[in-house]
Amino acid sequence: MFTRVLLLLALLLLPQTTARADDAPWELLKEPGAIVLFRHAHAPGVGDPSGFSLDDCSTQRNLDARGRQEAVAIGAEFARRGIAVGLVLSSQWCRARDTAELAFPGRALKEPAFNSFFGNRQDEAAATVAALDVLGRWDGPGAMVVVSHQVNISALTGETPRPGEGIIIRIDRGKAIVLGRLPPPKLSD
Repeated sequence: MFTRVLLLLALLLLPQTTARADDAPWELLKEPGAIVLFRHAHAPGVGDPSGFSLDDCSTQRNLDARGRQEAVAIGAEFARRGIAVGLVLSSQWCRARDTAELAFPGRALKEPAFNSFFGNRQDEAAATVAALDVLGRWDGPGAMVVVSHQVNISALTGETPRPGEGIIIRIDRGKAIVLGRLPPPKLSD
């Protein structure tokens, strides 16, 4: 009888434990000074066409319908989980700006420190220093959300995020320390 009670108790607690494990990264965003670096949502292709202009989205690689849905889903998940957002920054690239704006309407501010250096790898060191400076000054309230590019996030963290994925960090002695990951939103078909 005692064994059955223990087995039943274990089975009842198992789904809750799994749910808590999935929630753990999100809970990090409720801590003071929380920062999450999102790679922009789905934008088909790689890089940008030659001669693109930051002031003309029609010359850039942009979000597709799936990417726009992912961006909206990111913001909805923050709201559903009650995550307070203190600041939203984005690269000046349209796909990053659109991700930030769709996720957090009216909140996104352009921050050149998070602009892509994919086409100018010689800019990586300076861009990373500038980004760390911006990130290092954040102490809340609420979480800082940054929407940038794979190359920038990889240079900061050593991680390679997928489109729409978030890397939760803290800054310690001028370096980004990875605390967790937020998977890209799962969209229903």
